Amino acid sequence: MSGTAVLVIDMQIGLVQGAYQHEQTLERIASLIHQARDHDVPVVYLQHNHASYPPLMKGARTWHIHPAVAPDGGDCVIEKTASDGFYRTSLHQRLQQLSVDHLVVTGMQTEYCVDTTCRQALSLGYTITLVADGHTTGDATLSARQTIEHHNTLLANLAHPTQNIRVLPCSEVTL
Repeated sequence: MSGTAVLVIDMQIGLVQGAYQHEQTLERIASLIHQARDHDVPVVYLQHNHASYPPLMKGARTWHIHPAVAPDGGDCVIEKTASDGFYRTSLHQRLQQLSVDHLVVTGMQTEYCVDTTCRQALSLGYTITLVADGHTTGDATLSARQTIEHHNTLLANLAHPTQNIRVLPCSEVTL
């Protein structure tokens, strides 16, 4: 599918460690990245630079993207400081340069950066496929499993006049 990019949000060592089903999530994202590269579909990474959380402070060992899903030389890596991957970043411009209008979204953390970036992408006119089993988080107010299930349902049912967010398991995503 032309106009598609795989978006890998904050799959950094400091977030992935201890996340719900992190090994399975890494495997699914890695398979999508491999599929994307096989089909010349761009893979775009977001990498969070946190001002006060040491594991995500730029340059820390745990700030780096997890090696199981690490970018290669042809991938675009965009650093960010907010949950919204579009906020004060070059993400929108880069996607426009690549003629991308469809995002296949994966990553960390479901209730923060994945949710916020999906919502903003929808508002910017992108078609979105959220990989239902390709994003994760840790336990908080709800269990991680409940948070993921809740956001898969919530994001698939957002009100928008022209489009919606498709939520599909990794096994049903084609590039």
